[in-house]
Amino acid sequence: MPKVIPLADFDQIAEVVRRFPEGAGLEEIAAAMGEGLSRRTLQRRLADLIAQGRIAGRRERKAFKYRSAAITGTWDVTKGRDRVEEPVEVYVPTSPGGADIKAYVRQPIQGRRPVGYRAEFLDAYRPNETWYLPETLRGQLHTVGRSPAEQMPAGTFARDILDRLLIDLSWASSRLEGNTYNRLDTERLIRLGEVAEGKNAIETQMILNHKAAIEYLVRDAEYIAVDRNTVIALHALLSDGLLSDPMMCGKLRNRAVEIGGSVYRPMALPQRVEEYFGVVLGMAADIEDPFEQAFFLMVHLPYLQPFDDVNKRVSRLAANIPLIKSNLSPLSFIDVPESAYVDALLGVYELNRIELLRDVFVWAYERSCQQYVAVRSHLVPPDTFRLRYRAALTEAVRAIVRGGLPAMIEAVRQSMPASVVPGDQEGFAKLVLEEFKTMHAGNAVRFGLRPWEFEAWKQQNPSIGSNHSCGP
Repeated sequence: MPKVIPLADFDQIAEVVRRFPEGAGLEEIAAAMGEGLSRRTLQRRLADLIAQGRIAGRRERKAFKYRSAAITGTWDVTKGRDRVEEPVEVYVPTSPGGADIKAYVRQPIQGRRPVGYRAEFLDAYRPNETWYLPETLRGQLHTVGRSPAEQMPAGTFARDILDRLLIDLSWASSRLEGNTYNRLDTERLIRLGEVAEGKNAIETQMILNHKAAIEYLVRDAEYIAVDRNTVIALHALLSDGLLSDPMMCGKLRNRAVEIGGSVYRPMALPQRVEEYFGVVLGMAADIEDPFEQAFFLMVHLPYLQPFDDVNKRVSRLAANIPLIKSNLSPLSFIDVPESAYVDALLGVYELNRIELLRDVFVWAYERSCQQYVAVRSHLVPPDTFRLRYRAALTEAVRAIVRGGLPAMIEAVRQSMPASVVPGDQEGFAKLVLEEFKTMHAGNAVRFGLRPWEFEAWKQQNPSIGSNHSCGP
């Protein structure tokens, strides 16, 4: 079996290459990488990165140069009397402060001053007194992120759009890690379990891990919080099968880590990491505004690097906790350029400045909301009877599926919770049967069921969806 190379190894090399805007030769890249990779291994991995489309290579005079293959588009440019199309880097609109950060972090790594973790960056923040997002900006985000379910129980809106969210967020967040699955491949993997041709097991596992973590956030929206248990659970789900040491899945790191392509060195002592992890989450939990809370997590979780790996993924999904609980549109990171996101994090790591990450966050959120405008407009008003018996409905559906019972009136009566009052029992039974008419492996998660549980039940009840099986 061929050796599986962790994506993080490729990420580190791609980051080093990106620090040479004019291109770099093999020796320059090797020097920037430091010791650890042989020249031959580095050449092979550079060739793999070219094949993946993440970097480009060309011979210039007598030397072969590697450079970052930035996400590009075309732009109409007028030159004299002619209009021509020229490639430009796709980036997010930047504020003056964001532009300054971009210019600094795009210097060669040798021109940037090495820095360590600065506790005063976190200490200077006072929840509900210090604001990374100004009041006018928070108001703007609340306006664009409002959903029809704002007065409903936590997680209602995310459950309503779960099918779409699973694909969007799993794909977009994985793409920011260099995953080469496209959106259609991601949809087929999530909906049908079909692995895309030519993709390695790590990329597939990354997508499926995102799916599991998103389902956890949405399914348990009433119980999740910005706290240790939830964030640790996110790491366990997102890192499953992806760490060199499986024991570190869902555990804080106990060793020093490095950031590829950066002069930033995170905090090394495990005791200090544990302490500041608690401080970060405690401060985040005190923040009242959901957007400020989300952005704070996107800043300080990656800055601390509390885990061996998968820190950025954890921060992106953790940022969705306050949005899901407040029934705001989630942040899916659709179309966010990887180069802008990486530059923004380097600005936090090396300068303790948040302006570029704020530019990315605001643009990404507004872009995400655009994806759900049509979804929101087609949502039907909530059914008050269904809302009243939401917990009982979940209990009854689970009991039928896990008990292998047919979706018929007798099974519903047998599984009906005691909380359903006698006068509502007939209506409740109809509600349960209606749910089975539209249930499938993709949406069974609404009732806390795994896809395999539903499929096993369906095999026992092959007429699911017919008038016979779901009628009284």
